[in-house]
Amino acid sequence: MSDSKTGRNRAAFQTRAIHAGQTPDPTTGAIMPPISLSSTYVQESPGVHGSRAFAFASGLAATATALDLLESGDHIIAMDDLYGGTYRLFDGVRKKSAGLQFSFVDLSDLSAVEAAIRPETKMIWIETPTNPLLKLVDLEAVALLAKKHGLISVADNTFASPFVQRPLDFGVDMVMHSATKYLGGHSDVVGGLLVVGGRDDLAERLAYL
Repeated sequence: MSDSKTGRNRAAFQTRAIHAGQTPDPTTGAIMPPISLSSTYVQESPGVHGSRAFAFASGLAATATALDLLESGDHIIAMDDLYGGTYRLFDGVRKKSAGLQFSFVDLSDLSAVEAAIRPETKMIWIETPTNPLLKLVDLEAVALLAKKHGLISVADNTFASPFVQRPLDFGVDMVMHSATKYLGGHSDVVGGLLVVGGRDDLAERLAYL
């Protein structure tokens, strides 16, 4: 399958997924890798980690850590339809506890987004499709606008999942997933993820956090 965004040929999503994890575990010989109960893993050398994706206990824990990239007084432009837990964290918690400022804007209207940008704006929080109204946002357009103004763009990709939509391919800096929902899919796991694209500075700061 040809990747129209990058021009590279790469296997289709389902091909990569179905062949993942097929090598037997070299230690036990298990066909399916066993669940690991370890809480500590070896590093290549002190402070050198091997991942730019960060796992959390929940989607809201991932979202909270993304907000920790900011300073008191910073301003975030967020979609005007958000998962309820995200809205409560933004408007009901971090406004008071961290001094963050939020504007809730229809991100499908680029002129409204640009009009909402202030000198203290540092982040645009995208959710598409939104929960619960399934509103859509042009990821590439918003990512370009964020880059133009030096802002961090973050996309909550929970409802689409990477199977349907990959925001990093459209220039978004960071993606959040609530793995509790479609990534898990079986109502048997609670988790969250932050995945960073090409910005080493964000990856380093998230690793620290």
